[in-house]
Amino acid sequence: MEVSVLRRGRGRDLVFLHGYLATKESFFPQIEYFSDFYRVTAFDFPGFGKSAPIPAAWSVGDYADWTEDFLKKEGISFPLVIAHSFGGRVAVKCLARGNLFDRAVLCGCAGIRPRRTIGYYAQVYAYKFVRKIAPMYAKTHFGSEEYRTLSPLMRESYKKIVNEDLRGDAEKISRPVLFINGENDTATPPSSAKIYQNCVKGSKRLVLRGCGHFCHLDDPLAFDLAAEEFFNDV
Repeated sequence: MEVSVLRRGRGRDLVFLHGYLATKESFFPQIEYFSDFYRVTAFDFPGFGKSAPIPAAWSVGDYADWTEDFLKKEGISFPLVIAHSFGGRVAVKCLARGNLFDRAVLCGCAGIRPRRTIGYYAQVYAYKFVRKIAPMYAKTHFGSEEYRTLSPLMRESYKKIVNEDLRGDAEKISRPVLFINGENDTATPPSSAKIYQNCVKGSKRLVLRGCGHFCHLDDPLAFDLAAEEFFNDV
């Protein structure tokens, strides 16, 4: 499988895992900063950016399997990791399996399913009803904007990914983790990071003021300094 990889710097390994529909370049400020201290490896997940498409509807676990195999093939052992959103889901899966990663900084980490409201179930019912009588209308007017841009195969993968709650995996993590969120993040609000913190024994949490879901881009200096301090806190 063809994988688009960016490598820079020397020293201890630091791996970046990007968010859904994003690419490795979404970590550009962090790659520039941390490549002065670490050997940075950032790649596009299969199905994203310049990497090859996925061969089937992958789940979070499938992406974790692929990531583990990729790191082994690249000779990257026990690296530090910075992950965003969907990349955080993959990191949580990997961390739950044991000592694949050392320390992890997970920003806007997805994977905590919100409590379903009556409005949610009403929308699901409406979608199923409309799909029966007007499938093309349902296809273009229901679901998130992100979902509507996906190919049929990626839609099936997306449904597997977003419907899995990772609290059980988080409870198995024994490595140090720092959860960072923007205070204005509506995709993965600070409350979800608090749930993660309660699941991961000994983990830490930081909320960046004035930032949204892409807090590592909204305030890269504050994010980079917090991550650097956490990595050096041995």
